Amino acid sequence: MSGCSSIATEETSTKATINDIFRHYGPAYVKKFREKMPQDQVKAIKAMIHCRSPEAGTVLYQCSNCGMKHQVPKACGNRNCPSCQGSKARDWLEKQIDQLLPCVYFMITFTVPAEFRSFVRSHPKACYKALFDAAYKTMVKLAKDPKYVGSSKLGVTGVLHTWGRDMSYHPHVHFIVPGGAIDQDGASWLPSRSDFFIPVHAASIIFRAKYRAEMKRCGLLDQIPDEVWSKAWIVNSQAVGDGRDSLKYLSPYVFRIAIGNHRIVSVTPGEDGQGEVVFLVKRTGTNHYRPMTVTAEEFIRRYLQHVLPRGFQKIRHFGFAHSRSKTNWEWLAMMVTTTLNLVYTLIVSAKPPRAPRTLKCCECGGDLEFVGFIRHQPERQLAFNTS
Repeated sequence: MSGCSSIATEETSTKATINDIFRHYGPAYVKKFREKMPQDQVKAIKAMIHCRSPEAGTVLYQCSNCGMKHQVPKACGNRNCPSCQGSKARDWLEKQIDQLLPCVYFMITFTVPAEFRSFVRSHPKACYKALFDAAYKTMVKLAKDPKYVGSSKLGVTGVLHTWGRDMSYHPHVHFIVPGGAIDQDGASWLPSRSDFFIPVHAASIIFRAKYRAEMKRCGLLDQIPDEVWSKAWIVNSQAVGDGRDSLKYLSPYVFRIAIGNHRIVSVTPGEDGQGEVVFLVKRTGTNHYRPMTVTAEEFIRRYLQHVLPRGFQKIRHFGFAHSRSKTNWEWLAMMVTTTLNLVYTLIVSAKPPRAPRTLKCCECGGDLEFVGFIRHQPERQLAFNTS
């Protein structure tokens, strides 16, 4: 029976991981702050503690080629676990690239002011939804102006980020936007300029007003300080070529939060069960990293503030990019190509379906087939209460 390390985990380094930090210091954190913690955060900690641990059990596979059996530690699958989301990110990226249109793309980012962040953190579900909706309505309002695009029928994909470089709380949404829209009759493509989509100054003002209206609709407006509405609400727009690079930039963060294991430098135990974590932070405006040292408790606090409310989707599609629009992407790509006077190659044969990802045998490379699951028989119960 083999452990087959090539499939056991996505992180093969022997240095400390984020899961290790939660295993060593998570229970003490919950004990200290349980009364103030949302249940979603408690469940995230429990999942990361047990992920691929003996307590989680073992999954059995057998190679369809050589017949060798393999035991793989069971992963938690929690969306807040940094070790469980890599394959989902790759699948998402491939699907999004398949749907890219042959036109210029823009990345448009909507950010709330610093003075509003603490309120957002206290009311995440309503405020995150308002962030998506207000931003999309802002783009639609400006795009339908003939000076810019001339139609409100956009197709955009938004990805919520809540963190800054050092895991600080910084909620914003990145939208990947094709440079144009379908006309109101649905019969032709109206392209934007190749270097300009919407005016960001006007968008900032409209975005703030739309967000304020969303807060009023939710019944939260009276709880927000008036100074929030006098601050600048930042909108940034930049052309990003054919969109591939932007999707590649976003994909690692779509199914992972705040930080990956590769940025953990060291974890040092301290007195009274405390510890220090050293992780890498990218310097602003450069590709260089510097080490940052925080207590294990502070690291966990920073990480947990990015756990989303249960069921909340951090990726949202609008307009013709939404699944309910049932967009025929081949037809749309041909229409964009014709409008932009590009060359369109007609492929008569149907596009073959993407083969599902399968685990591979580390001995012969054959496909592994699921055999069963072995539950762990604990000698004693882990002292961790989520009730």
